[in-house]
Amino acid sequence: MAVEFKLPELGENIESGDVVTVLVKQGDVISVDQSVLELETDKATVEVPSTVAGKVAQVHVAEGDQVQVGQLVLSIEPSAEAAEAAPDETGEKQSRPEREPDAREEQPAEGEPKSDGPPAEVVEAPSGARRTATPKAAGKGRGEIVDIRKRRGGISAGAVIPASPAVRRFAREIGIDVAEVPGSGAGGRISIEDVKAYSKSLRSQSGASLSAGPELPDFEALGPVRRERFNNVRRATARHLAAAWNTVAHVTNHDRADITGLEERRRHYAARVEREGGKLTVTAILLKTAAAALKAFPKFNASLDMRREEIVYKDYFNIGVAVDTPKGLLVPVVRDVDQKNVLQLAVELKETAERVRQGKVSPDELQGGCFTITNLGGIGGTSFTPIVNFPEVAILGVSRTQVEPIYIDGEFQPRKMLPLSLSYDHRLIDGADAARFLRWIVEALEDPFFTLLEG
Repeated sequence: MAVEFKLPELGENIESGDVVTVLVKQGDVISVDQSVLELETDKATVEVPSTVAGKVAQVHVAEGDQVQVGQLVLSIEPSAEAAEAAPDETGEKQSRPEREPDAREEQPAEGEPKSDGPPAEVVEAPSGARRTATPKAAGKGRGEIVDIRKRRGGISAGAVIPASPAVRRFAREIGIDVAEVPGSGAGGRISIEDVKAYSKSLRSQSGASLSAGPELPDFEALGPVRRERFNNVRRATARHLAAAWNTVAHVTNHDRADITGLEERRRHYAARVEREGGKLTVTAILLKTAAAALKAFPKFNASLDMRREEIVYKDYFNIGVAVDTPKGLLVPVVRDVDQKNVLQLAVELKETAERVRQGKVSPDELQGGCFTITNLGGIGGTSFTPIVNFPEVAILGVSRTQVEPIYIDGEFQPRKMLPLSLSYDHRLIDGADAARFLRWIVEALEDPFFTLLEG
């Protein structure tokens, strides 16, 4: 009897993708974890691995098709070895007898080592290496869409929340109150997949409330036109930025940094960084500077929880860097910036940007940022107003360096001035705080010793 292989969860808030390549055909014998599809999502191009070993009985998708999570992809005649290890509808292996969980599993205490699995983490790979998005669902319904309408309500006040420390931590990181998440496991146990499904339901509800805008005029009546469908990146960008603009109370503050001395030092060390495989750019230096500034001003490394009327301060420093790609703007996240030196950041940033432009970045690498840097200096402009990457509360925009006459010690001197634009969420950050934060970055760029002294 053929087993139905459906498109599994590929990452947080990824609901569909376009089939780029079908990597198997009818009659092929495949193994577990063998890639069967190459799929372009709104975040990246990923390979989809099979969870079943056996012979492909039928392929239900073709190149160019748009497929949804949970949609039938392959019919597979499982091998004898696969049948024993394959999960049944409850998510348990068929060869394993069912058992009732004990009380410790139902209500784990804080600090208990047992968990439903860790939150998604970035796995470093050599430049150009392909990343594989492997489904890591835990508990019931692995690899299938969960119908939230059939779930029970959230946890009642005062009840012990049946979720492991890893699940609680993951919920906190993405701004979800774990007490509100319906659990699908035995006794209402909450898994990471339950948290993801609940987060997705909230986003779909908020996205449905966004207006598609007024009806357009009849352009065809005025002259010839041509239409082009959104690609996945443009579709995701449009939805995310519309939601951010409708949520965040945007204000932008502008300042300039005299980087004449910094540029001299950057050119001096550029060759050394290149020998290590990186490129010493202003963006790489700004990553380290911004991480130090976020430590000095914790409010900028936070998010607003309007449902609970709380400020969520983050004690980790993950910074997104906007990358211009042929398909649109993508923002990979450099993790633990505070724990890396500028040389390491320059190498990682170069490798990551190359993989992003090649479409080989994994969805996990585009999530989990605390703050964002977007640099248009290589193109031009004197200043701009970047949109805050919600649920972050601030974003730093960088424009092109200009040589300007600056009055110093009684005379005008040619200095290289770098325009900086800080957009922030005025619901949390006051104008004076924003001015101090941006001024801190300016002083750190003008005098690197300032970062050692204050950062």
